[in-house]
Amino acid sequence: MDIKENLASLFEPQLVEEMLQYSQPMFFKEGEVIMDYGRYIRFMPFIIKGTIRVMRQDDEGREILLYYLSASESCAMAYTCCISHLKSEVRAIAEDDIEILAIPEQKMDEWMHKFPSWKSYIMNSFRDRFNELLKTLESVAFHKLDERLVKYLRDKQRIGESSVVKASHQQIADELGTSRVVISRLLKQLENDEKLILYRNEIKLLKAFNN
Repeated sequence: MDIKENLASLFEPQLVEEMLQYSQPMFFKEGEVIMDYGRYIRFMPFIIKGTIRVMRQDDEGREILLYYLSASESCAMAYTCCISHLKSEVRAIAEDDIEILAIPEQKMDEWMHKFPSWKSYIMNSFRDRFNELLKTLESVAFHKLDERLVKYLRDKQRIGESSVVKASHQQIADELGTSRVVISRLLKQLENDEKLILYRNEIKLLKAFNN
């Protein structure tokens, strides 16, 4: 599916034409930062291909994973920052090589009044991101770290569509808001239980992992 077909599945034809006219295609390599803490956001990323992970940092510099964004999704926080001219309070990082349409801030509010499909898309984005944040809060508050680790690996497996998860122990620890030592211990226990195999900066999930 090309960009126009992708957009046409969500928006009315006139809006599709305006999005293609006023938005800029952008490409990011795996690991590149798309939005960062304390910076003004001048566009809203509409994802054409790939996955973005969105992180939040506390006052002591510790980060936690909030949610992932995939094809046809966007960041409601980017919309809010653009419309209100606020600095970003999240960091968005390319999980893999991604392609986006950079929706210019000048058009976002105009389209809200002009196109019902755009208004619906933005409202649904807020709802979906809010639900993701509730799940993250519930996980941190009520789930044990070993359960959160299993969910994290399953999410990585689903997003990457591969049983091989490319992530260092330190990266996992950072995204789950804990220490590398704790993550290494939990991963080693899963390996001893024959649910995965540990490699350098890679984890192979075995069939027993999803049972």
